[in-house]
This record gives sequence, C-alpha cells and structure tokens, in this order.
Amino acid sequence: MATKTIIIDHGSGFLKAGLSGWNQPQLICPSVVNYIPCRENPGPSYAHRQVSLGIDLCNPDTFSYPIQRGRVINWEGVEHIWNFMLQHYREDHEDCPVILTEFPLKEPATRKKTLEIMFELQEVPSLLLADQLEMSLYASGCLTGVVIDSGFGLTRMQPFLLGQPLPDSQRAVEFAGQDLSTYLFKSIFKERSDEHNLYQMDTVATTQMSKCYVPTNLEEALEFHQNLPSGSDESNTYQLPDGTRVELAPLERLAPEMFFSPQVFGLQGPSISQVLVDSIKSCEVPGQPMLLSHVVPCGGNSLYPGFTKRLWMELNSGHFPFKATVWMGEKRHFSVWLGASVVAHLSTYKSQWVARQEYLESMRL
Repeated sequence: MATKTIIIDHGSGFLKAGLSGWNQPQLICPSVVNYIPCRENPGPSYAHRQVSLGIDLCNPDTFSYPIQRGRVINWEGVEHIWNFMLQHYREDHEDCPVILTEFPLKEPATRKKTLEIMFELQEVPSLLLADQLEMSLYASGCLTGVVIDSGFGLTRMQPFLLGQPLPDSQRAVEFAGQDLSTYLFKSIFKERSDEHNLYQMDTVATTQMSKCYVPTNLEEALEFHQNLPSGSDESNTYQLPDGTRVELAPLERLAPEMFFSPQVFGLQGPSISQVLVDSIKSCEVPGQPMLLSHVVPCGGNSLYPGFTKRLWMELNSGHFPFKATVWMGEKRHFSVWLGASVVAHLSTYKSQWVARQEYLESMRL
C-alpha cells in the first residue's frame, strides 16, 4: 500500500477527511452545499445555478444537505464536496489511494455511482469502500462487540464477532441528532422557528454543544431544574439579538433524553437503548456475554454528558443475566475515521481494494 491514504468519512451531517496515520481527521466540515443564481444568467433553471460548499452568509436560505438519513438525494452536491476534499490533499499527495466510508444502506445503485465519480471523474488510483460500523469497532481496538453509532441522520446498531457482522442483527432507526435539533428549534423559537436563520442556528448549536446533557434520572433532573430560582444559573440562558437573556426550559436542557425517552418529547417508536437490546437479543444466547463485554458507542450524540453512563445503566437494568461494559473512547465522534486510518495499512484488506484500471476494464466488458 502507499505510504499515505486519503480517508473520507461522509455522514449526513458532517464530513471528516485526512491522511492515514494521524490520530484524528485534519478537515471537518458540515455536509452542506448551497445554490445561488449565476450573476450572468440569474434565471430559476437548475442549470443556471452555482453550487458551492457550506452556507452562503448572504443567502442562508439556499443551503441544503445532499445526504439525508444516510441516503444521497443530491449527487451533484456530494460530488462537489468530494472534489473539494480530494483537490486539497492532492496538492501534496497526487497519487494517493482513497478510503471512502460507504453509505449506510449500501444500495447497488449508490455504490455504482460512487465508483463512477471516484474513478471516472476524480481518477483516483485505487479505492476501498469501508463499512462505517466495522471501522468504529476497529478504532476501539477489538474485533468482537456491539457498535451503536448515533450521528446526525441515523442511529444504527451492529453486533460483530471476530470482525464479522452477525447476520440479521443490524438495526437502524431514523432518530438522531437532527431530530434533537428540530425539537430545540421549535421549543425555543416557537412559531418563529426557521432552520435557515443564522441566529437561530447558532443558538441551537450552542445549546446542544454546551448546555444539553443526558440525566441519570429524568424525574429528579426535571425537579432540580424546575426548583432552581430564576436567574440563578447563568449557563441555563441564551441571548436574543437585542441582548435580552432568556432562560432555557428544563426539557430543553435535557433534550438528549429523547434518545432514551422519546415519548416524553411526543415522539413515536422505541428508545435507542430498547433497539440496542433487541439487536443483541437477536444473536445466539451463548455469544451475548462476549458482545455485551464491549459495547462501543460512537457518533456525535455519544458525546453528550451522561450519554454513555445512561446507556450502561439501561443495558444493566435486568435485560440480561450478565453485565454490560460500555467503551468510552475520548474521540468516539471520530471512530469511523480512526478505524479507517488503521485499515489503510492492513494487508488483510488488500483484496477489498479496487484499482482504477480494474474498474475501467470491467466497464469495457
């Protein structure tokens, strides 16, 4: 294998990219593109719009996510993001192979389009499509365990035995970070809620990153926040554009609780801990103790204070006759990328790489 490999982990909310061998990705950006009319021909036609990366501050209502709930809905946007990343690294590493994490549904049409972009348009010398959950397991240093990945668009669970996914045990729910964001937008800004408003976006993002947490006990946490004297907790406020400070409601601080008690927030369906238990119980009983000995939470939602502890409590609340152990990696929001960085230099994966020449020859047949 080459000395360096370009690694791209493309999720619904964020893209992480970098060169193998580092202990974290060097480029992290929102998986967002925006479309603005060409000045030369500002008509409404799709062909007359320019695509660019990120949010245009002058036209914030023009941005969109090209990947939603793990599905590609805008290939032009995806291609634009990949092109930007590859150009950045090819300035100094022109002939590097590429590891790209595969989209969760692994649909044949999606895989075909991915290969077409990478080999025909980007002309990468070789490509490895890596399974995101498998990469997260490798980042934890084990080959057997259960991965629970909760990101922006999806929450997925997959048990592994000796590096192999166990059949019929994967679970995926369309319940993740974007649902928490939507709740905060509606709860904080009520009828004025606008997910393209820059001030509201900043307020919600700040609230999520620095004020929200998962309580050990919801009832006790609610009682604590409800009994706090108004203005006694400076961290429980946010600032309006006119400078006025407004206090967060108790459930807004405890918004990540929705992953464990969705009904409290008016959401249907089971909690992620219930889905995880179901995933593990779908495996053969003799192997369940080994799986529970290494539960690997990853993805951005796993970073909420209290998330891993609450997950541990839920797994050890009588569902199994043996104890679960939850792995708490400091960089678990980068687990997929870190696992791919390890795989980049493993000879055991040599047969899974696809060379550009091999691809072109197959297309001529």
